[in-house]
Amino acid sequence: MQQQPTQEAESLWIYPPIDSEWNHSITNELSIHPVTAQVLVSRGFTNFDQIHEYLYAKLPNLLDPNLLPQMGKAVDRVLTAKSNKEPILVYGDNDVDGITGATLLTEFLNYIGCKALAYIPNRTSLDRPLMLDALDYAIKNGCRLLITVDCGITAAEEIEQAVQKNVDVIVTDHHEPTDQLPHCTATLNPKLKGSTYPNRDLTGVGVAFKLAHGITNTLITSGEMSPSKIDLKCYLDLVALGTIADMGSLLGENRVLVRYGLSQMRLGKRIGLSKLLNVCEVDSSEVTPLSIASKVAPRLNSLGRIADPNKGVELLMLQDSDSAEILAKELDLNNIERQRIERKDSEDVEQYITKNPQIFKHRALLLHSDKWHPGIIPIITARIAKQYNRPTVIIAVDKGLGKGSIRTIPEFPILPILRENADLLENFGGHDYAAGLTIKDSNIEAFKKRFISSADQKLAEQDIQSKLQLDAKIDFGELTFDFMESLNLLEPFGNENPPPIFYADARQSWPPKIVGKVHLKFYLEQNDRMLEGIGFNMAHRRPQLLKKNLLLRIAFTPQINTFLNKASIQLQVRDFKVLED
Repeated sequence: MQQQPTQEAESLWIYPPIDSEWNHSITNELSIHPVTAQVLVSRGFTNFDQIHEYLYAKLPNLLDPNLLPQMGKAVDRVLTAKSNKEPILVYGDNDVDGITGATLLTEFLNYIGCKALAYIPNRTSLDRPLMLDALDYAIKNGCRLLITVDCGITAAEEIEQAVQKNVDVIVTDHHEPTDQLPHCTATLNPKLKGSTYPNRDLTGVGVAFKLAHGITNTLITSGEMSPSKIDLKCYLDLVALGTIADMGSLLGENRVLVRYGLSQMRLGKRIGLSKLLNVCEVDSSEVTPLSIASKVAPRLNSLGRIADPNKGVELLMLQDSDSAEILAKELDLNNIERQRIERKDSEDVEQYITKNPQIFKHRALLLHSDKWHPGIIPIITARIAKQYNRPTVIIAVDKGLGKGSIRTIPEFPILPILRENADLLENFGGHDYAAGLTIKDSNIEAFKKRFISSADQKLAEQDIQSKLQLDAKIDFGELTFDFMESLNLLEPFGNENPPPIFYADARQSWPPKIVGKVHLKFYLEQNDRMLEGIGFNMAHRRPQLLKKNLLLRIAFTPQINTFLNKASIQLQVRDFKVLED
């Protein structure tokens, strides 16, 4: 029987392409370290225009919002609502992208003189589309205009009901459209068929920001508002938060939005966000994409998973410091509860995997149960897909209906598969690499059979082997504080722009030490320079390393470690190979 793969299954190392002439040109032109230049070569930059845009793009380089098809229609309808004093409902999805986007538009619309309310669905039950709850809320509050944020592109039937009830709908979304588009006043989505908007990778909050930008341009051009009256930079902290949390690509326009958004966040002007950073023990002056993704986003996301996500909007809009602190602490408690549920469900999933090793005969995984919390499964799905490097579907079943979360690998885009199997699904939507679905319990087995069969046909054994993309070879002597400073040019790091991974051959001065029960501390030497390394969750690999003076090839990301006010360069070890005993 085929053995169950484990996290420690050997990664395939992808070595960097070498182009000495191009490297030399970059080094000379930009006066940067040759290893930093090699990172740019490895990342596929082929001319200086691309490199200059990547390294130095500024806010004026943002794309014109009117490049989004139907922007004019959306702006006109919002400004009509403003003139007629019609209340507007901003309806956001219940994750961080939706919460930040809804906050941004609501705050902006009220600032320019509209009457805007925010509404985020706060339940995970599956018996009624959430869009209809938003429609009820709009009608109850006299809103004749409903603007969706980070959702709506697959809600054609529900939007038809809204139109029949005399509620106009503007959809702002970034998910892939289905064949049946909503019949609404305007649809803003960079992925619309025929759209020539150059940045397909805007997130939900990014599209919401574009609408605010489009409205601002029109107000300024018409003379209704002075340019000095409005500063869109103050919303970029929300754009950065939502884009990072939603794993938006940190290249191109998104990179500019996030870079300036992080600067805005570091100013600490948004009181609720500052209090949330305090609760997360993140210094607002040093906030990074990593601290947002690992600490801030989970606390906001916990609302949509197990509590009331409207409190996320409330926190981000609060002006009162005491109220913000109380609410930030409440979010922290919700997150602790979310972690408890996640631990329980994760253990259940892992137990099933351990008892059923035969599932790894196939190149995809589909697990379902009526014991799992539907709000937690996206987190578990992402972890399982990454751990086993396979397309993964996890479905939580409740009262005969399943809510599923899907994560996949680059070799297996998911939306074409979902379209092929639409006859078995109640609904689906998302991106090619992260999607969701609802399905009747009675159809799960048939879907599982087709899904797994599709992966088995399309994927080769090498596709499901995890891969480690190396950026450059480096000597320990080159790892200086000046070099680390030059790497800062490549920030912010995140999805599609990860921190560089270097490799070097070095000897162990002595065997590694286990720290924190599961991590390894390395002691590595090359040409009389010794550096310490930390290998997270590598303690189980220590038996390979018990000999002194072993020659290793290590893949690592260098980082500056500050301890007792003393800075040193430390290696975050991503993987290693034993070259010789």
